[in-house]
Amino acid sequence: MRFATYSLNGVVRAGVVADDGIHPLPEGTTVLDLVRSGLPAALETGASVLSGQPVPLADVRLLPPLDPPTVRDFVAFEEHVEGMVAPGAVAPEWYQAPTFYFTNPHALLGAFDDVPVPPGSELFDFELEVAAVVGRDGSSLAPEEAEIFGYTVLNDWSARDLQRREMKVQLGPSKGKDSATTLGPWLVTADELESFRDGDGFLELDLRVSVNGTEVGQDLLSNMGWPFEELVSYASRGTWVRAGDVLGSGTCGNGGCLAELWGRGREIPALKPGDVVEMTVEGIGTIRNTVVAGVELPPVRPARPRPRKRKR
Repeated sequence: MRFATYSLNGVVRAGVVADDGIHPLPEGTTVLDLVRSGLPAALETGASVLSGQPVPLADVRLLPPLDPPTVRDFVAFEEHVEGMVAPGAVAPEWYQAPTFYFTNPHALLGAFDDVPVPPGSELFDFELEVAAVVGRDGSSLAPEEAEIFGYTVLNDWSARDLQRREMKVQLGPSKGKDSATTLGPWLVTADELESFRDGDGFLELDLRVSVNGTEVGQDLLSNMGWPFEELVSYASRGTWVRAGDVLGSGTCGNGGCLAELWGRGREIPALKPGDVVEMTVEGIGTIRNTVVAGVELPPVRPARPRPRKRKR
């Protein structure tokens, strides 16, 4: 089943996406409410509205499928890491455990929204990912205890110049990553994708990204270093994950972002206003965003050199 959040004439509703359009869920019901109710109850609620009158997809603006409590983004594709580092040697620490950072849940955009260039950035980039939505609260979960409610497409927009400066301080990323994250077009429940699971527990989904109609990247989700259940387990170690938390897979390999291609010697320009980035994930759907000019802000004031005082 596909759950979506949409806006129609200024009113935000949640609904079930079917071939004939979006079937509205009861007023006041959110997709996060459905996630927290558990997958069986959510499927029952969704099925109960399919006999009603649908809203044409063409009439609505698709919003991010849900309002998640947190958004973690992992780096789970070895080929992506290899392309991002010079001279291409993956740090042994990458293999030891999944690595992630927290990104901004207040900067989520819908599947077809415009995306402004972050202030001060001249190296704007995309990242092709899949996100899993946690199905229940849990702490220090074993992988077999992890519950995934569903999956959506994620574009982790990245200001590479800001990111590079931040990470030289041994912290981050922060402003290099928190201006925009696209989620969409809807949330596909986990049961819909079980037929794609391979013998090692990975989802063998085809991922593709194009810029202005030219394909620049393609990979399989099953090339992740860890399946999503292990990412949920790791995220919960010594702390809590909550139903509705979003966990990004990290950027896929083979052109999942421009920075990987730059690292492999490809001369491809950074994104600029007017560029259209389209991502399609098998079994989930397509998101398409147009880059637009961002807000112009004054330069950031540099730090004052440290005073050498020891006494008043």
